[in-house]
Amino acid sequence: MITFREVKENGTIKSYIMHADRTLAELGYTEHSLAHVTRVAEVAKYILATLGYSERETELAQIAGYMHDIGNIVNREGHEQSGAIMAFWLLNQLGASPDEIATIISAIGNHDEKTAVPVSAVAAALILADKTDVRRSRVRNPELPAFDIHDRVNYAVEDSKVSIINNKIFRLELAIDTTISPVMDYFEIFLDRMLLCKRAAGKLGLEFELIINNQKIL
Repeated sequence: MITFREVKENGTIKSYIMHADRTLAELGYTEHSLAHVTRVAEVAKYILATLGYSERETELAQIAGYMHDIGNIVNREGHEQSGAIMAFWLLNQLGASPDEIATIISAIGNHDEKTAVPVSAVAAALILADKTDVRRSRVRNPELPAFDIHDRVNYAVEDSKVSIINNKIFRLELAIDTTISPVMDYFEIFLDRMLLCKRAAGKLGLEFELIINNQKIL
């Protein structure tokens, strides 16, 4: 069976992730580098491990999390589908089984909020891990006058934490500097993502909870 370590140490996969991030940098998007995909992999693992899923299913979520954004090297539009196709080819070359490839690529192909559906536990964990990665360090150029709304909202996040409470609630807690970005700006750009997180949490038998500046928002 292919391992997360094999995927993470694979030079070809790493190169595609790095080139995809450079493409997004040219397009003006926030950071989608090795730091982002590694964090997504770790959070996806945390979610399924905490909920008692098997060690193998948890590792598949890690792999999907690490590979989920490679399609950005092709184009931002439809990157979830091109990424799934690329992941199929790469994982097949590494000798992964058809069943496990299917689980991983269906999760990757269903992680973008425009088309996403939490079709499995692995897909749900990937969605939650990806859409809750909001942090200041994702802003590439911290020059306030040049910020668009996405930069402003991410830069305003001073602290971000995800947790599972009593195996009943998936909670995202944010500390936002409202002198940089009002809370309403967060909802303007992330409402679709939060609604998707609610559906993904439901797939795992959880409620989704959003706390901003110690106030429950969702």
